[in-house]
Amino acid sequence: MNINSPRYLTSFNIRELPHRFTDILIIGSGLAGLRAALAVSKEQSVTVLTKAEEIEVSNSDRAQGGIASVLDPTDAFSKHIADTLVAGADLCDEEVVTRVVTEGPERIQEMIQMGTQFDLQKDGTLELGREGGHGMNRVAHAHGDATGHELMRTLVENVKKAPNIQVHTQCYTLDLLTFEGRCVGAIVNDSVIGQVIYWARQTIVATGGIGQLYRETTNSPIATGDGIAMALRAGAKIKDMEFVQFHPTVLYVAGSSRSLITEAIRGEGAFLIDKNGHRFMPEYDDRAELAPRDIVSRSIVAQMVKTNSTTVFLTLAHKDPELILHRFPGIAAICAHFGIDITKDPIPVRPGAHYMMGGIEVDLEGRTNIPGLWAIGEVSCTGLHGANRLASNSLLEAIVYGVAAGIGASKAAETISDEQHLRVLPISNQIKTPRNPVLHLQDIKNTLKSVMWRSAGVKRNAELLAEGLESLAQLKRFMQGEQIESEGWDLQNMLQIGTIIMQAALLREETRGGHTRTEFPERLPEWRKHLTFQRQEDGSVTVETENLK
Repeated sequence: MNINSPRYLTSFNIRELPHRFTDILIIGSGLAGLRAALAVSKEQSVTVLTKAEEIEVSNSDRAQGGIASVLDPTDAFSKHIADTLVAGADLCDEEVVTRVVTEGPERIQEMIQMGTQFDLQKDGTLELGREGGHGMNRVAHAHGDATGHELMRTLVENVKKAPNIQVHTQCYTLDLLTFEGRCVGAIVNDSVIGQVIYWARQTIVATGGIGQLYRETTNSPIATGDGIAMALRAGAKIKDMEFVQFHPTVLYVAGSSRSLITEAIRGEGAFLIDKNGHRFMPEYDDRAELAPRDIVSRSIVAQMVKTNSTTVFLTLAHKDPELILHRFPGIAAICAHFGIDITKDPIPVRPGAHYMMGGIEVDLEGRTNIPGLWAIGEVSCTGLHGANRLASNSLLEAIVYGVAAGIGASKAAETISDEQHLRVLPISNQIKTPRNPVLHLQDIKNTLKSVMWRSAGVKRNAELLAEGLESLAQLKRFMQGEQIESEGWDLQNMLQIGTIIMQAALLREETRGGHTRTEFPERLPEWRKHLTFQRQEDGSVTVETENLK
């Protein structure tokens, strides 16, 4: 393996830059980041940074289906735990799963107390849906299919009322700053004033996922893997990067942006049919449309090949139209833009990159291996999801770990004295190679996304992965110079993370969860372990195998 990583993306001299001091620095304004901000002591200052133009822009805001938890008397923690372990393909951390599942109802109740308005039944109890991999109806949802938006609305309103929290938009975090083995803050490019140093007693990374590495994705445009890349450069351990979840049902209309068609639509009884109108999922799995996402995605790809088609279709024509429009108003509106009436017309879908199970390795509270650095949400690898995320567990993880990391970082910040914190440390970096001004960055990005989709998509093999790694290596050579704008920094992060994903996928010679190797179609007991990447002082990136706990 020959992977190298620079320490910093940009040149900087601490003496020449403006400085800002905060007790807790949170990078990312999705569900996990904002929940952490609200969990910090009100006596401490919190700064939330996002590269987006608005605080709400995130994958969290796009989440449709809901948040899974044991919220019905007929359900049980043991059942939710069992469903999560099965979906995770025998690679979950059972201690983490138990913690998140059992803490879930309390955290959801807190969200309700903050103002979240979940959909209710006529008797006032929560209306609970069912999604793939769940044995029970346990998915709480809001406004039919706008759960993430409602959760984000709640947190944004509360954050704006909190006098100790400041949110800065259009601030691109370039890198985490480390000194004598500790994370001490970050170097940030503010769209108004340029480079700024943020010094922090504790730093929490909550930047979300990596979906924009792929040509087909449900993710927000800002999901370019920045947090994982900056943590890797700082020396954090990065784990399980081969496990990318491809959502089975992404609306596919040529020439349009991709839109998620929530798992919950199959939970309500939608069938998957091919271009000939044949319902095919029962032939691939006894659970049919309610099989876990990895199985449904592979089945769809196989059926597309079998029928020589670019899509399959979801149909709800056999369901009550009134119920469908009540439950999925957002999807109905999106499809209507393309002349599709979801109550009677087949919806063209195919898999798309959706969720990263891997990320920055953390403990039960969200701590990384670097003192002073925490990671939560999709950017982290907690062990909850294993090799394949159970539907609607991610929003649950975000609020559970958001609270844990917010409280933990707050307590840790109390141990850092003013003398340690309120000082300018001698950190600098000089990149000798200037950027190539003739590069067409958008063309490079399009190439990267196509390479990732072809070589590290739903189905993988050694030949495609090797070709993909060579293609990415060539693109990285083009991008070696210092970039001066967000598009260039995005690309450098994407190339770094894409390389790690492909290398991990090449090393894991089996099929497990979201990772499919066509020449190794079986799950193998000897691969019940994790692959962990870490940057060394000389710039090399090493990989270690870690047996499951």
